[in-house]
Amino acid sequence: MASFGYQFYRQCSLLRVSSLVASLHTLRIQHAVQPLVPVYSLPASSSSHKHSWVIPERCRWKTCRFTSTGRAVQLQDKNNQDGLQNSLLPYEGQNQQKAAVLESAVTDSQLVDLESASPLSPFEEISDEEALQIVAQPQLPPASVTLRDYVDQSETLSKLVLLGVDLSKLEQRPNVGNMLLRLDFETDIKERLFFLKEVGVEESHLGYFITKNPFILTESMENLQDRVSYLKSKKFSPTAVARMVSKAPYLLNFSVERLDNRLGFFQKELGLNVHKTMDLVTRLPRLLTGSLEPVKENLKVCQIELGFKENEVQHIVTRIPKLLTASKKKLTGIFDYLHNTMGIPHNLIVKFPQALNAKLLRIKERHLFLKHLGRAQYDPAEPNYISLNRLVSLPDEVFCAEIALASLNDFEMFQKTL
Repeated sequence: MASFGYQFYRQCSLLRVSSLVASLHTLRIQHAVQPLVPVYSLPASSSSHKHSWVIPERCRWKTCRFTSTGRAVQLQDKNNQDGLQNSLLPYEGQNQQKAAVLESAVTDSQLVDLESASPLSPFEEISDEEALQIVAQPQLPPASVTLRDYVDQSETLSKLVLLGVDLSKLEQRPNVGNMLLRLDFETDIKERLFFLKEVGVEESHLGYFITKNPFILTESMENLQDRVSYLKSKKFSPTAVARMVSKAPYLLNFSVERLDNRLGFFQKELGLNVHKTMDLVTRLPRLLTGSLEPVKENLKVCQIELGFKENEVQHIVTRIPKLLTASKKKLTGIFDYLHNTMGIPHNLIVKFPQALNAKLLRIKERHLFLKHLGRAQYDPAEPNYISLNRLVSLPDEVFCAEIALASLNDFEMFQKTL
């Protein structure tokens, strides 16, 4: 019976030894420490039947525990200065050590829970002082029919308003509002505004310029510089370039090739030299950016319907470039009244082409008033000749005093009879 008890005790001890060796091997793999090889010696007296582990001084382990965070915490043993000799049987301080380990594990678990704690609830009560420190930022509306709702929150829009940009006009144009909201004033707009100012656009004119052409803000700086360099290479003066860019806001949106084609068109169709072509587009820069269909139509009207010769048309359009873009109805109506009603020949109209650019109502009122007074004389060879230029260009006071030789009140009374 004693032999059976001894064998049972020996088997349990060996199981504990193998478990301890496996634990040591696992710790060596997980924490990459130098393996410790336990050395045990059998007791001198076999009758005591006691087994013990003897760990050399250089291979002694310090008792550690591992928390839920994977951190090793060293546990100091009272007898670790003289060597560690642990019996496989329970010893007196083992229960106390287990209790300390469990208590520390609970504390670490609580710390982990605190670290992963959820944020404060929005329904949690706060003090009045904390409530006063909260600044609520207004939310941008997800959709709106007006840019006014975004001005206070958008730095870009607020600064454009200060420049004089009319957002009420821009928001009526498709996709312009979304484009402006995507732009950043410092990176997308500021540099282009400085460039326009360097070209010659006046600072007070920038708001009007952007209102007319907001798409200039999306053009690359390289393209803008290339187009200005092209105009200067064609011998346009800095003053002419400044005037052209200011009067035709879309000019710098045109590529170099397109600008070159426009200049070539006017030079070829009108038979002008380089200097006259440059003067024509400088005085009316929108010829380079507008449609060419009205220009082509008016050239045909002047030659075919109105009966002007090619050189006469050339002289008329170089003196009054606006006639190239005037409406056909207005142009034919004024010519018909001058030529067929007033009896003014072609050569006088060519000599005073500004009459074709005047208001038809003004021409009618003054001609009828002069005819009422018996002073409607437009033939240079006859006495009391009245120049066509003076007829259409002088203000009413001067016209009455110098040409009609009547009072302004008489002229106003006559206008009421028409």
